[in-house]
Amino acid sequence: MLFRSALVSIMFWGIFAVGLRASVIPPESCGAHSKQAIGRAATAAADWMIRNQLDDGRYVYLYYPETDETPADYNEVRHAGVTMALYQAGGRLSSREAIEAADRALAWMQENTERADGWAALAPGGTRAKLGSSALMLVGLAERRLATHDPQHDGLMVDLAEFLASMQRPDGGFHIAWDFTKDKPDTVGTSAYYPGEALWALALTHEAFPDQGFDAPARDALEFITERRDDVEDIEFPPLADQWAAYGIAEMIEWGLTDQQVDYADRLAARFGLLVRTESQREGSWYGQALRGRKARASGVGTWAEALSSLWRASTQDERLAHIQPAVEERLECVAGILARRQVSAEEAKSYPRPGLAEGAWFGRGETRMDDQQHAFSGLLYTLDMLNDNPTREPTLPFPVPQ
Repeated sequence: MLFRSALVSIMFWGIFAVGLRASVIPPESCGAHSKQAIGRAATAAADWMIRNQLDDGRYVYLYYPETDETPADYNEVRHAGVTMALYQAGGRLSSREAIEAADRALAWMQENTERADGWAALAPGGTRAKLGSSALMLVGLAERRLATHDPQHDGLMVDLAEFLASMQRPDGGFHIAWDFTKDKPDTVGTSAYYPGEALWALALTHEAFPDQGFDAPARDALEFITERRDDVEDIEFPPLADQWAAYGIAEMIEWGLTDQQVDYADRLAARFGLLVRTESQREGSWYGQALRGRKARASGVGTWAEALSSLWRASTQDERLAHIQPAVEERLECVAGILARRQVSAEEAKSYPRPGLAEGAWFGRGETRMDDQQHAFSGLLYTLDMLNDNPTREPTLPFPVPQ
């Protein structure tokens, strides 16, 4: 009798444990994470950005397949980001079409660039220059220079970097924008992500022009991000999941980082790893979505791959981060596989009103936005570096400048 009671008790707790595991920790699914699938997905995303460029150099910003609409909304920060990704495609995929499309997009930015006091800033409309748009324009130019070894925009790069440096606050953070109507910076507005974009842009500029002194504002920006930003921006679950900061850390890892900055990179890797684990549980089952919420859009998931690939690169350069490498590799391969599986294939695109706006895209909440393809592409591209054990982000050979 006692034996039977104990057996029933064991069975009860076993069933309870299985039920608890299923309800609290849904199974994970990491998608199509072969090199071939990830490479095809990256190429298809780059093709989407090239194919869906408008005559004036801008891109299709939004597409709603249910109504077959492409609204006129636009955002210059995301324009600069997509252009950056195309220059990455040009250099890393040896794509002349990508560089030509990016150059057309660059021409639009040049037409909308304002100058004052020795600096240049992207400011469509001529009234307000957002820090983030100029930072990503500068990153795009740095990517172009790496891809082509063409120095024709060196002066513009320095002028944009001067704008970023002029917008830096005494604490190492940045003002959000320059207001041309008042001839002064916006000291009220804030952005949690603009400091990371400025950090990476300044770091790349220092790498291109080491005698110009842009390492000083880059170091100040990294100190702000790693020591103060989460408090200043009142981040609820620190550290802020900021892929731009990860890019900057990977770029500056050889400069020599403090123990506190390395610890921040360690915590940042854990933050992104948790996001990927949660998303893989949404991917794994219907009740995973019920418990974890709806799937994140590709513009978000792509940034996780960008961040993890950057932190993987940093871990290959600094032994203080070597311990994160196995977990980062696992999570990075997983998130890239999720992206590859969710992408609309050429066959699936045939069922859409305009297949050219669907093939190679990621849809969420009834839409695709150009930065869905941008962030997913960059994340997939640099995941391939990890899979190929390539710690060098820059193109190995310059790509000829389009004539």
